[in-house]
Amino acid sequence: MRKESERRADGRELIYYHADGDTADRAPADRAGERPADAVLVTGGAGYVAGPLVARLIREGQCVVVLDDLSTSSGRTLPAGVRMVRARVGDAVALREIFSGWRIGAVFHFAADSRVGESMRQPLEYYRHNVRESLALLEQVVAAGGPPIVFSSSAAVYGIPGVVPVPEDAPLAPINPYGETKAVFERALHWAEQAHGQRWAALRYFNAAGAEGAWEPKTPETHLIPSVLAAAAGGEVLRVFGDDYPTPDGTAIRDYVHVADLAEGHLAALRHLRSGGASGAFNLGSGTGWSVAEVIVAAEGVVGRQVPRQAAPRRAGDPPILISDPSKAERVLGWKVRRSGLREMVADAWQAMRGATAGAAPGDPAGVGAR
Repeated sequence: MRKESERRADGRELIYYHADGDTADRAPADRAGERPADAVLVTGGAGYVAGPLVARLIREGQCVVVLDDLSTSSGRTLPAGVRMVRARVGDAVALREIFSGWRIGAVFHFAADSRVGESMRQPLEYYRHNVRESLALLEQVVAAGGPPIVFSSSAAVYGIPGVVPVPEDAPLAPINPYGETKAVFERALHWAEQAHGQRWAALRYFNAAGAEGAWEPKTPETHLIPSVLAAAAGGEVLRVFGDDYPTPDGTAIRDYVHVADLAEGHLAALRHLRSGGASGAFNLGSGTGWSVAEVIVAAEGVVGRQVPRQAAPRRAGDPPILISDPSKAERVLGWKVRRSGLREMVADAWQAMRGATAGAAPGDPAGVGAR
């Protein structure tokens, strides 16, 4: 990626990156006398889940500005045509300069800390990053006239649900700080609409899986499917956190949804808001649950090898079963999963991982539960 820098309003350096082959407009503030360009802001846009959305926006011919601190990604997988600002989402100065440099017409907010186990050990850090810094973004969005914001929420807001599949009107009762911080920001969006007319959608998606486009390995890897595949490819033995859950095979059951389907869900939510649809929360999931053991069997079928594994104690904050009821998103947003079959998600991830690691040593996966 090509790097540029300029002096911020507070005297510090603001760093801009351009994807190779960049065709995006420079920040209009750099061109005297011209009006700001219309743009879509994607926070955390260099990440695994946001990547397919960013690619779709670019293919649609939209000007895309990514705000990412690159703490978990390199940015190398961003498509050509993306302008990226390297800063934390709570950097008020960077936010003001983005909103003054472009006419932001919509915001997709992905940036967050997202490891459940880590959140149990470092709850205050999760509140700082996922709540306080997100509020700085929301304040800037409201101050800019309230372009619609689509928030990357999580099924973790439900905790251990009393009803499965889980509908959106189920009580929010998170059992870990990660889920709690997502629920807190959802409430902030609600009250911002009551006070300021801010339009919003909170997409409570379940377990992101599969792959589309370039793949960038994560260290440590906490998603189940890539960790299973890395173990099958000769990496470290997979640790399965919990084999004594009240489920048919003793392993946790989750609803996995392809990142391509998640990207389409985000676009559908924005269309809904722009057409005057009501703000609110929507589940994005397949409506089908698979256990960790079933995922391992599917991976063995795709790779053609057994997955070496060992049982480990349950992790604090992990519910035994979490499956979505996606009927509201289907009815209101016109969204349905198309690529979220288990074997297809595993196969897509395997193909992407092989392409990214061709000629490299096998990965070093972390132990996983059901993410």
